[in-house]
Amino acid sequence: MNDDLKKLGLRLRPRVVEPARQPGRIAFDDRGNAVYAWSDGLSEDGEHGERARRKALDHPGLSFMEEEQPANTPIQNNAKGTRLGYNPYESGLLKRKPTAPKRDLRELSKWIEMKKRVGETKRGE
Repeated sequence: MNDDLKKLGLRLRPRVVEPARQPGRIAFDDRGNAVYAWSDGLSEDGEHGERARRKALDHPGLSFMEEEQPANTPIQNNAKGTRLGYNPYESGLLKRKPTAPKRDLRELSKWIEMKKRVGETKRGE
């Protein structure tokens, strides 16, 4: 392919792409717990640092969500919770499957006894 382009008087220049700058990296503290170490400029405290961290982590498919819901908020139904799995943090109200009515086993015992008697009387004839 390069030869064909050279014949036409064109040349290829390799494209240099800078790697995306990471906003930080995963590090470990003295106890061995994983912590996120912010890169330079993002580790500042206060409103300016918070704004810079949010901008660095900005992704169009993601959004920040408030952790606490207002008090006296009704519990929402979670229709997918029983099919997809249980998430204890966002579970909502899981609806139970309706249970079958209880069966009267005394009636079953009476029916079995009646069948035994009918079978004995037929054999006796």
